[in-house]
Amino acid sequence: MGEDRRLAAVVALAQGMAAAHGSREAWRAAALGACRALGGSFAALSVWERELGRLRVLVNVGELAEGEEEFPEDEAYPVHQFAEITEFLHEQWAGGGEPDAWVETAEGLAAGRPGYCHQRVAALRRRGRGCCVVAPIVLHGRAWGELYVARPAGETVFGRGDADFATVLAAVVAAGLAQTERLEEVRRLAFTDSLTGLANRRAVDVRLEQAIERHRGDGAVVSLVVCDLNGLKRVNDTHGHAAGDRLLERFGSVLSLCGAMLPGALAARLGGDEFCLLAVGPSADQVVKAAGELCRRAAELELGDGVACGVASTEDPIGPVRSARRLFRLADAAQYRAKAERANRPVVAGRAGPDDPVVRLADEPSHEAGGERRRFRGRHAP
Repeated sequence: MGEDRRLAAVVALAQGMAAAHGSREAWRAAALGACRALGGSFAALSVWERELGRLRVLVNVGELAEGEEEFPEDEAYPVHQFAEITEFLHEQWAGGGEPDAWVETAEGLAAGRPGYCHQRVAALRRRGRGCCVVAPIVLHGRAWGELYVARPAGETVFGRGDADFATVLAAVVAAGLAQTERLEEVRRLAFTDSLTGLANRRAVDVRLEQAIERHRGDGAVVSLVVCDLNGLKRVNDTHGHAAGDRLLERFGSVLSLCGAMLPGALAARLGGDEFCLLAVGPSADQVVKAAGELCRRAAELELGDGVACGVASTEDPIGPVRSARRLFRLADAAQYRAKAERANRPVVAGRAGPDDPVVRLADEPSHEAGGERRRFRGRHAP
């Protein structure tokens, strides 16, 4: 491959990773870009999980052999089977050497270092591949993993020039991975409450809109639990805001624990003393049970006065739910009633008969007067 084509391949790899949305897309773009740049038929990206002593395959692309998957759940290899990941990537590199790539064939080592690897050679033969180039990936000054590109048996074997080019590609991949990590951290912070570590209001808005869209499409059950932590102002006034923050953190932990009763549920702090759980899939009864456990545990917290908890679920008789806003208003109205009644259990929209006051309250126009009507805060609109 000429210099111009190699430069174009490097640029294409970098652009592919930069355009990726999330880690999985970035891994795939890295492997595909390297595979094309080196004229391979197959490529994989693996990470060295030091704490588990293994190389875990993140992505496979190209011509997959039997048993290989694009994003494998459990394809991993004990690191002692590929000793170069520790000996070559760490000791030699840290000692002043370069993390250069090397080539292996179904017959053994072809070009580069560190030496013959029986397990890798055996894998080449087993999967009908004739050769591979292995490029170490170094990220943040540490061995991170490896880039692996292979060709079928019978095709031209990778040479020293290919190994050198793979080293360059691995450096580009490392830069792309670092950028992906930074972007994901920014995204995480944008959707995370800084005090409790739970999701924030922005995350709830996004997930709830998606959930209602799914409900409209396939009838999936969508349930929302809205909670108001009682007694926070008293704790702040009596014990100080540091104590109030500790109460919020402790309740956040309780909410997360109860949310774990509902597979895939999102636990979030909406702001101030307001929290919520969003569940898609579990039945309304399962959600009410989790909300009841939340009320019980909140009442046992050292500070505070328990929690007012309202539940709204598309599985209950609340009428059609065509918008995220309506489900939020229903759950909020139920929570408001629970607070007014000082209830020690959740109030559930739609379960008080055909003229349920919670449903009526939620659906009243905001400008109408009424004994039970509540002014819904503007931030409750998605």
